[in-house]
Amino acid sequence: MKKFLLTAVLGMFALAGFSQVKWDAKVGMSMTNLTGDMDGDMKIGYNVGVGMDYAFSEDWSLQSGLNFTGKGAKDEGVKVKMNYVELPILAAYKFALGENMKFVVNAGPYLAVGLGGKMTVDGEDGGSVKLFSKEDGAEEALMKRFDLGIQYGIGLEVGEHYLVNLTGQNGFINPLNDKVWGEELSTKNMAFSISVGYRF
Repeated sequence: MKKFLLTAVLGMFALAGFSQVKWDAKVGMSMTNLTGDMDGDMKIGYNVGVGMDYAFSEDWSLQSGLNFTGKGAKDEGVKVKMNYVELPILAAYKFALGENMKFVVNAGPYLAVGLGGKMTVDGEDGGSVKLFSKEDGAEEALMKRFDLGIQYGIGLEVGEHYLVNLTGQNGFINPLNDKVWGEELSTKNMAFSISVGYRF
């Protein structure tokens, strides 16, 4: 997956010389959770990144970029916080709502790499433990560093520069390390976010 992620990033920047490519910067707020056996309450997170829009026609384009996002969940004194860098690869369809506004629908896979994270337990006997790296004396990390899933969303392009996006994500991979938690436990990343952006 490391090689694929690197190849995809290099391919994205290779498109930068084409006139059909437009770049943007985005920032937003997310609501995330872990579904399945670790289902808890939604956690408020963040997302910030740079995006690319490669137009094949007036209606269709390829959208990608690099996003930094916070995910996790919380439940009864336990908080799980994870920070990822994500690479979405989306097919987007656009149609005009007026002279200076377009409605956008997009969907496709995303790849993610965990940059850091921790699980915190409140109370007298509580504490925190790292998620993606081995703690002192541990043979394995608590969670896998890589994630893969589907991303889908809707948005508005206002004029030449302004963007508003509503996005959802559902992970395909159980982020729990089976060697630590056991195969009987399974969960997935889930996220919903709203972001605003500026296209250059």
